[in-house]
Amino acid sequence: MSAKVRVLIIDDHPLFRQGIRWSLEEVGDMEVVGEAENGQEAIKLTERLAPDVVLVDINLPGLNGLEVARVIKRRDPRIGIIVLSVYEDDEQLFQAIKVGAAAYSSKDVNPEDLLYYIREVAQGKYLINDSVLAKPHVATRVLHQFRELAASEDEQTTALFAPLTSREIEILDCIARGLSNKEIAGELSISGQTVKNHITSILSKLQVNDRTMAVIYAIKRGWIKMGYDGSGHSEQNQIVDAS
Repeated sequence: MSAKVRVLIIDDHPLFRQGIRWSLEEVGDMEVVGEAENGQEAIKLTERLAPDVVLVDINLPGLNGLEVARVIKRRDPRIGIIVLSVYEDDEQLFQAIKVGAAAYSSKDVNPEDLLYYIREVAQGKYLINDSVLAKPHVATRVLHQFRELAASEDEQTTALFAPLTSREIEILDCIARGLSNKEIAGELSISGQTVKNHITSILSKLQVNDRTMAVIYAIKRGWIKMGYDGSGHSEQNQIVDAS
């Protein structure tokens, strides 16, 4: 990464783009390398300019921001994506995770927070992890789809999830619900040391450094399937039944 964080702004409102540009140009460690007002233009600019971080509005004309983010991440996984929305929504958060976004925020974020997000994402961090675990409904949905993937006969899925035992999946479920090691031990009727051993095993198998990254390990790589039946209804009842 260059000395300055190279940022591409994607939004169809010129005044909003200008406001972000002004905020970023006031600091010395960031450079706005380009702006785009639609998805097609954004993808072309990303390939030509190779930014470190892309700020993308979720509601773009033509290709929406999530579709743009998906294409960018597939073509260059190194680029950090920050998805911006007029309002925060659990479904949009889930979709942002699915396409590999590193952060998700409302567009009324204050400049100081936005600068923090950009700096962290430029260093390869996934701030979206904390957003997921702060919302039990989203975290439960994530774990439910982990189980669906683990149970499928697809070769890719088997390769990804075969290393995890059913007990380790249970441990991940507890972690996603915010339980401490002691609480996990009580719920599963095992010792605290056994819990620690399982967590160590999970982190080793998934090659991640902490509990949060273990829970969202597959999400940021786009391995999660959408849980909608096509009618516009969520799978909340299915989640409850599976837990």
